[in-house]
Amino acid sequence: MNFELKSQDKGSAARAGVLNTGHGKIQTPIFMPVGTAGAVKSIYTEDLTIDTHAQIILSNTYHLYLRPGTDIIEKAGGIHKFITWKKPMLTDSGGFQVHSLQHIRKITEEGVQFQSHIDGSRHMFTPESVMDIQRKIGADIVMAFDECTNYPCEKTYAREAMLRTHRWLDRCIEYWDSSEGIYDYRQALFPIVQGSTYSDLRKQSAEYVASKEAFGNAIGGLSVGEPAEEMYAMTEKVCSILPTDRPRYLMGVGTPVNILENIALGVDMFDCVMPTRNARNGQIFTSEGIINIKNAKWADDLSPIDSNGDSCVDNRFSKAYLRHLFVSNEALGKQIASLHNLRFYLWLVEEARKHIIHGDFVSWKNSMIPKLQSRL
Repeated sequence: MNFELKSQDKGSAARAGVLNTGHGKIQTPIFMPVGTAGAVKSIYTEDLTIDTHAQIILSNTYHLYLRPGTDIIEKAGGIHKFITWKKPMLTDSGGFQVHSLQHIRKITEEGVQFQSHIDGSRHMFTPESVMDIQRKIGADIVMAFDECTNYPCEKTYAREAMLRTHRWLDRCIEYWDSSEGIYDYRQALFPIVQGSTYSDLRKQSAEYVASKEAFGNAIGGLSVGEPAEEMYAMTEKVCSILPTDRPRYLMGVGTPVNILENIALGVDMFDCVMPTRNARNGQIFTSEGIINIKNAKWADDLSPIDSNGDSCVDNRFSKAYLRHLFVSNEALGKQIASLHNLRFYLWLVEEARKHIIHGDFVSWKNSMIPKLQSRL
């Protein structure tokens, strides 16, 4: 498990690297499709590799803990074998999901008590138990347990949650370092920077996280409703502090524009449900702009979903056919749309990497953003 920095853009903080794991190499910057419960919705694992060129996917600790349960995953030989995925995987800590259960959870210094959204049963997550759960799940990269705050958030509470996240991080590291691995490959623990949209708190948290000298580091608590400008300001502040020789992961981000802007600030890894969630509602991302495939204007458009063959999952499918599938409520429409959007996101970071290496990332980014924002 190691990270090699291959190229640094001359006009920005954008980087190209290679993240080596026990399940293969990941070329960064990278986008990770989200497979919350061990599956990227409606997509075979083979299709993720062949059609979207996914190099790593993400699953969720909270959901896998509740269903099917970590004992079953461990019995299967770990998450890779359980879901038949041979490439790297990352699991988040469940902190964000617990954050979203505001009316059925209670945060204490020990951890978080919460009720299952499935059956109302009561559970407790602590830094130690979350490390145990992620050991059993077996992802290559695991997240420290943190508290994600709302936006907006009073500074007093943002500081309190940040300091609690730091104390939980210390417990995570101590427990992680003292426990034995279960599988025959290394798992790497990433701390998470918090601090809401307060620059001084973000600085304090980034410095604390950097001092732990972890294999990689994550930035949490953004893309929770704050304006994009505040997201970028906090990311820039944090990336200026986190070590340059370790991968940086911005959690839960975001739109294609968000991804390019944050790559320019020095982020290496991204995840978001947007490409698949929006696909199921008929929103298609293309190299020329955003399409609402349900609109009548596409009913007789027999051109490919995206004129750029590299960013289109399969240029045999026309806009008219995809619209027909959605109007007819055929499940295949959602599957094609999901595959396409994921392929587009992966193409976007692949292109970003090429332009970082070639040294013209900023000019390419600036030419792409107006297209990515346009509604077709």
